[in-house]
Amino acid sequence: MDLADLPVRDIAIGRPGATAVFRRYKIDYCCGGEAPLSAAVVRRGANLEAILAELGALAASEPETPSAPAELIEHILERYHETHRRQFPEAIRLARRVEAVHGERPDCPIGLSQHLAFMFDDLETHHQKEELALFPMMLAGRRDGIDAPIMCMMDEHKDVLEQLAGLARITGDFAPPEGACTTWRALLELCRQIDADLREHMHLENNVLFAAFA
Repeated sequence: MDLADLPVRDIAIGRPGATAVFRRYKIDYCCGGEAPLSAAVVRRGANLEAILAELGALAASEPETPSAPAELIEHILERYHETHRRQFPEAIRLARRVEAVHGERPDCPIGLSQHLAFMFDDLETHHQKEELALFPMMLAGRRDGIDAPIMCMMDEHKDVLEQLAGLARITGDFAPPEGACTTWRALLELCRQIDADLREHMHLENNVLFAAFA
C-alpha cells in the first residue's frame, strides 16, 4: 500500500521519528490518527510531497558501513551521535505525554521519561569525550596513550547496556499494552529503535573502530 494511503497512526507507530514530522505539520496522529495520510494532509493544507519526502528519508536504506577509521568515525558521528540527539528529546516528550495522560493505568510506563532523560544526559557526556578527545586522537593517528580512553569508553558502554535493560523493563520489552493509544505505541517503537541503534553503535565502536587501535 502506498504510504499516502496508510493511516497516520500506523505510520507513527511503524516509522520512528515520524511523530516529529507530524508534529511540525500539526497533523493529528493520536485521536484522529485513523485518517489516511493524504486526507490528513489535505485537512491541514500541508504539502503532501514534502511530508512524504521527509518520511521517506526516515526509512532510507543504510549505506555500507566503512572500515577505514576516518570514514568510520564520520559515519558514527552522522549516523549515531546525531541520530541519538534527535531521538532522545522526541522520546522524552512522548513519554511525558503518555505518563501525564495515562498515569492512572497500572501498565503505564511511569518513570520512563526520567529514565530516558538520565540516559540522554549520560550519553551526551560520553559523546563529548569521544568528539573532543578520543576521536581527534584517532584522526591524528596517535596510538600512544590511547588505550586508557578506549577502555574508559568501553566501560561506559557496559553502563549503557544496563540502561537499555532498564529501558526494556520499564516498557515491557517495547510491547504496547491492550488499548494503548497511538502516542504510546509510537513511543514504544521509538524506544525499540533507540535500543537497536545504541547496540549497533557500540558494536561498531568496540569491535571495529576501537579494535583498529588495539
